[in-house]
Amino acid sequence: MSSNCLCNQRFLFLLSALTLLSACEAPSRYSMDSDTGPGQSMSVDHIPEPVPRHEPRTIAGNKSPYKVLGKTYHVMNSPEGYREKGIASWYGKKFHGYKTSNGEIYDMYGMTAAHKTLPIPSYVRVTNEENGRSIIVRVNDRGPFHGGRIIDLSYTAAKKLGYQSKGTARVSVEYIDPSGYQGQPGKTQAEQLVGKKGEPLAPTPARSGGYAIPDNTFLQVGAFSKKQSAEALQSRLLALTPYPINITEPSAKSSLYRVRIGPLKDNFDLLSLQQTLLDKNFPQPHVVYE
Repeated sequence: MSSNCLCNQRFLFLLSALTLLSACEAPSRYSMDSDTGPGQSMSVDHIPEPVPRHEPRTIAGNKSPYKVLGKTYHVMNSPEGYREKGIASWYGKKFHGYKTSNGEIYDMYGMTAAHKTLPIPSYVRVTNEENGRSIIVRVNDRGPFHGGRIIDLSYTAAKKLGYQSKGTARVSVEYIDPSGYQGQPGKTQAEQLVGKKGEPLAPTPARSGGYAIPDNTFLQVGAFSKKQSAEALQSRLLALTPYPINITEPSAKSSLYRVRIGPLKDNFDLLSLQQTLLDKNFPQPHVVYE
């Protein structure tokens, strides 16, 4: 057999092996069943519900039809009159800090949801039929695509409805038309800041263009065992952003020097900076909170 033929066979074998390895190491987001919330129980009573308002459909997240796990879905032309009953789930830490279907950043402390066919963004009222609790959330993501569930709520939304511990609940979901929406009187600031006894308050999202992110949001770009490496990355980043670039010192929890940009003031700056870093071939930055 010629050397060229042997080389070709080795190349094809290596390519196949890499493809299989990639498939094993990068499972689909929607094939993941397990998820977690914060490391400790937190009060979310002080986190406000979104106020429904008219927003244009985003370009991202509204492709129709689209296919996931071999099934085709059609985004509604109009959500008017939409009502449905079924099972709700929630998603949290596993997706915290990653992009939603319309390009926003998922925040498990926000009041958001994922739905398979509602236009993005949309506002819906979700009622837990097991205890009567009701909330309003903003739909900015697609899913859930397994388990026969009709909506996926953020951790905070699920906790407000009282099912974050059990994972799922039977709910009713109803579209809210912003034109006819009338809000209810909110709690006073003193009432909002009273959490359950022994529970710390969850980070309070800060509104930005209809999307909420916590005040203390940072992008972590790298983590190094040597301070010189962290300082070298810090120098490279100085030309890319006006935001402060910090190096956190090693601690009892981590022996690494971590390079972080921030705090960032709003979601749009965060998205723009993430994209800039990726365009400049930096590794995928991760959202962290301090």
